Amino acid sequence: MRALGRPGGTRAHMTELRNVQVDLARFRTRVFVVSLVVLCCFVLLAARLVYLQIVRHDDLRAQAESNRTSIVPIVPNRGLIEDRNGVVLATNYSAYTLEVTPSKTGGVEQTIDDLASVIDITPRDRRRFKKLMEESKNFESLPIRTRLTDAEVARFAAQRFRFPGVEIKARLFRSYPYGELASHVIGYIGRINHAEKEKIEDSDDQANYRGTEYIGKLGVEQSFEQMLHGVTGVERIETSAGGRAVRKLASNPSTPGNVVVLSIDIKLQKLIEDMFGTRRGALVALDPKTGEVLAFVSKPTFDSNLFVEGIDQENWQMLNESIDKPLLNRALRGTYPPGSTYKPFMALAALETGTRTPQTLINDPGFYMFGGNRFGSPENERGGIMDMRRAIVESSNVYFYSLANELGVDTMHDFMKPLGFGQHTGIDIQGEVRGVLPSQEWKRKYYKRPEQQKWYAGETISLGIGQGYNSFTMLQIAQAVSILANNGVKHKPQLVIATQDATTRVRTPVPPEPPVDLGFKPENVAVIRNAMVGVTQGGTGTRVFAGAGYQSGGKTGTAQAVSLGKNQKYNASSMEEHQRDHSLYIAFAPADDPKIALAVIVENAGFGAASAAPIARRAFDYWLLGQYPSEEDLAAVSKGQATAPIGKPRVAADLPWPPPR
Repeated sequence: MRALGRPGGTRAHMTELRNVQVDLARFRTRVFVVSLVVLCCFVLLAARLVYLQIVRHDDLRAQAESNRTSIVPIVPNRGLIEDRNGVVLATNYSAYTLEVTPSKTGGVEQTIDDLASVIDITPRDRRRFKKLMEESKNFESLPIRTRLTDAEVARFAAQRFRFPGVEIKARLFRSYPYGELASHVIGYIGRINHAEKEKIEDSDDQANYRGTEYIGKLGVEQSFEQMLHGVTGVERIETSAGGRAVRKLASNPSTPGNVVVLSIDIKLQKLIEDMFGTRRGALVALDPKTGEVLAFVSKPTFDSNLFVEGIDQENWQMLNESIDKPLLNRALRGTYPPGSTYKPFMALAALETGTRTPQTLINDPGFYMFGGNRFGSPENERGGIMDMRRAIVESSNVYFYSLANELGVDTMHDFMKPLGFGQHTGIDIQGEVRGVLPSQEWKRKYYKRPEQQKWYAGETISLGIGQGYNSFTMLQIAQAVSILANNGVKHKPQLVIATQDATTRVRTPVPPEPPVDLGFKPENVAVIRNAMVGVTQGGTGTRVFAGAGYQSGGKTGTAQAVSLGKNQKYNASSMEEHQRDHSLYIAFAPADDPKIALAVIVENAGFGAASAAPIARRAFDYWLLGQYPSEEDLAAVSKGQATAPIGKPRVAADLPWPPPR
């Protein structure tokens, strides 16, 4: 049997003795470290709170507000453009557009393909959209279709959930009610391109152009952009987490652009453009007493509406590559030799410099010999003994050949320069060219080779009849005629005569620059004006102004479009149409107190009295007598087949406006 022993009797128990003080010290150390860490965390948290609540309070509050609200620019209505009688030439209309934000779509091409099943999207729309994408950033909203119908809007609204990044917007569009009429003057607007955007960003107008997508590109639309644009407003909108507008919090409305009032008479402008027909040319009519532009015509022209939404490739190619150059503003940028219209100013130079008197007699045998070269006259010139008046009335080439030789090129240059020939007139639209008023200094600067820089005496001769290096714009020639009609007092041409506040309707005149008196002797000016009256009373313009209810002064001109060889004679029938002589005419009326002065050119139309002068006659009849040509007469003038008016003129005030298109 096993003996039972006492419990634990066979095992030795070991008792572990702990150092309470050491454990306590360790515990206290841990508590201290943890407390220190917690304290540091609270200090850091407090510091962060102080930083956020005090230091960055304003910034964070603004960010929070911006997350809750959105600032939306309110694009102002663009100002209207009117003629001197209040006829609206440029206006605005509202229409729906279908717009795509490329960055918000799953794929632009696929989105457009899907849209095409809901709304009609033409290949032209696709090409225009592609061009806009190349010019814009991918997060910008770009129109794929404009001027949607109500039915198209309804169809898209029903399918909108299928098209993220696509939305319908109501936008204002520019409209030019009369299409091609006066388009070179009015100009057009177009989408802001990259270069224009950079220019705006570098200017003080950056804030004012937020939300604006269009800007003036040409003519008055470009030159008076600031007046027409207006002041952009802002609207503060509360938005949801998804970015949708919830309610409007505040609004600062935009200020519409001012109305710009032009000096041109649009009815006169249309009459003149109609008289050109399909021919090329230009006409500038001025009020000699003020410098106001009454008509500013360049033909052919173009439809400004084509550029508003972005011109398509076909129309651009047609306009840009046309041999007739419809995009060229011939009145402002086309330069031509003035031909015989230069002769009255040459005669005035002779009088003012004392080179000749009105009674100085010059024999005109039909040619002028200089340096072994023969300078001829037209075969229809009568020749004979010429004084100054007869030389202007009958347009004697020989008289002015010899005068040019007597004056010399530099004297001619110095006299013609104040008249505006070969100079910027300062008209209030951009793009004016200077032309060429030759001098020895000009030739030295223009040509590079030494043998070309030398001025030869024979080059002076042809300058006397408005040929040679002479090359001026119709605007410059019209200004010179205006100075002559105004007894030597010069006004800067002015297209915009007033602006009108769109809100208050208060009209503010645009003050003209002070006139400049060129200091011509009144008796000398009277001689030239009297001779120009003689042109219409017994000279080259007699048939055209037969039966006119007023007296006018004028001068016909024929200018070479191409140079002829030494022994080559001009024969219009054997030459290409673009190589034939230009038809020119300068005029003022009434003769005793001029109220209108003009310069007109019909390209490649031949003798000035045949094509250019009839246009001037009808323009004067309209402006001075309130007469409008008969339909028969208008058709004949447009083809260069009329002199004096045919049929009974109509009363201009009785004609309906707007004209049928």
